Amino acid sequence: PSWFDRRWADRLLPAALTFGVMSLAPAVLLMTTCFVRMSVVLSLTRQALGTTNLPSTQILTSLALFLSALVMWPIWTAAYRAGVEPYQAGTLSFQEAYEQGSLPVRRWMAAQIEEADNRETIAMFLRRHPHGPQQVSSYDDIPLEVLLPAFLVSELEVAFMIGFRILLPFLVLDCVVATLVVSTGLVMLPPTLVSLPLKLLVFVMADGWSLVVRGLLDGVRFVASP
Repeated sequence: PSWFDRRWADRLLPAALTFGVMSLAPAVLLMTTCFVRMSVVLSLTRQALGTTNLPSTQILTSLALFLSALVMWPIWTAAYRAGVEPYQAGTLSFQEAYEQGSLPVRRWMAAQIEEADNRETIAMFLRRHPHGPQQVSSYDDIPLEVLLPAFLVSELEVAFMIGFRILLPFLVLDCVVATLVVSTGLVMLPPTLVSLPLKLLVFVMADGWSLVVRGLLDGVRFVASP
């Protein structure tokens, strides 16, 4: 008998594909979910508070992962039902399953770009496409190599805009505290020594973490349902 057994290969191929997909999971998570927005906003919130390492990066990353999974779960479910289940049932080829399964995620990314009014990012990448300027009539026609970077740039712009709104009131508080410290003649007293407790007090009394998380979830809730 030959060393190559077709039945053995058929059993090994799904396992190999599974491990391959798992190795690409971090990149897929970054490129096709709201993880970038969540992580940047949470990091800027920590910076606004002035607590350098509290909460730790691991905690903020975990929170961003959980929030991203919460938002994306209906989208992933729709993609699984549209592509994976028919492929397993043998009703779709791999290419057809990929196209049908990726459609909910593509439309979700397009909806985020549209909601943020960042259509110009798509036009920028379309004009610089390797095969020349591309003409598209709908978001479904946009090549994936254009949609992915456009989505990432859009998410970064949204995240920094949200971060600016979070940073601004804390900047005002820092300026007020610094002015008071100088006016009272306590020039040897670091302003951050006074502003940090005040910022923490204001943040806790305003239920700051809940406000930030609620704002992040509300920002994507309009496409979070199947």
